[in-house]
Amino acid sequence: MAARLMHQTKLMILLSLNAVAILIVGVMIFSAINLNGGIELKVVGERSDEVSGVLEQLGLLAPASDSLEPPVVESGGVSGGGGTSSSGGGGYVSTGSSTASSGRIDQSEPVRAGELWAEDAITIYQTADFDICVGGGLTGLGEMYWQTSDTSVIAGFYNTARTWLGYSAETCRYPAIVGTGTVEITAGTYDGSRYDTLTITVIAPPVEQWEQDVLNLVNQERAKAGLAAVSWGAACEGAADTRARELIASYSHTRPDGSAWSTACPIPASGGASGENLAAGNAAVSPETVVATWMNSAEHRANILNPDFTKLAVGFVFDPSAPYQTYWAQYFSTY
Repeated sequence: MAARLMHQTKLMILLSLNAVAILIVGVMIFSAINLNGGIELKVVGERSDEVSGVLEQLGLLAPASDSLEPPVVESGGVSGGGGTSSSGGGGYVSTGSSTASSGRIDQSEPVRAGELWAEDAITIYQTADFDICVGGGLTGLGEMYWQTSDTSVIAGFYNTARTWLGYSAETCRYPAIVGTGTVEITAGTYDGSRYDTLTITVIAPPVEQWEQDVLNLVNQERAKAGLAAVSWGAACEGAADTRARELIASYSHTRPDGSAWSTACPIPASGGASGENLAAGNAAVSPETVVATWMNSAEHRANILNPDFTKLAVGFVFDPSAPYQTYWAQYFSTY
């Protein structure tokens, strides 16, 4: 009996010591909270910026050209002249043009403390011609999370920006746009220091306007080089549209039926010259992007700055179900 009572006494002493220790720790925590003005707990959303697949970038095809010398009238008959041809054509890249700005959000106002954007809403094109970037000057944010409220419009974000276009993977994300509509995106830092929402309206690209925009951008480049402007190539307008559509089946200067690209708008018997630049993919998702891509290639730039060409027809096709979605064809000519 005495031994049992002693065992119970020791147990009660140990329990009392544990209670005292818990009480001391509680007092220390309470004191720390009071000394530091209270502890603010911040809930950070789970990471959801992963998108399956990779950002593919098509290689540029060498530009294509063809020519036919006008017939020369000689005594006793008429002789014609042949021409040379080479195959190749445009490429793939994209910065962005949108109704908000080109490539990134226009931060005309300072970003408020704890937030990421000065804007509350922007409108962008379905071609995903826009890298969503946080406010200018914000750095050292660390890893961030990006979320979307409607995956039928923006499915998510690639966990990198299009760095080959100069966008920073630290402050930008490339959206995976899969439809049109309005969606709210949320972004924040994992340390909870910055958090913000942005309403994005996604609209279809204006096909005819963009084709004219490419013509205007080409003429801007020609003016810089001291060259005369090219006019809209009405004779090859249908051919340019056809060639853009054919790229879905075959990204090549060889047409799906096996014929040469130049058969789409043949050089007249009286002679002339033509050339073709092609582009497709997420690097060719706006007029500014595709022209910049061609101008960054010496061979494609040669077609754009060819002083002999007087006409340009542009074809553009956007097909969300096609492998590369955006397809461009430039059809230069002298006729």
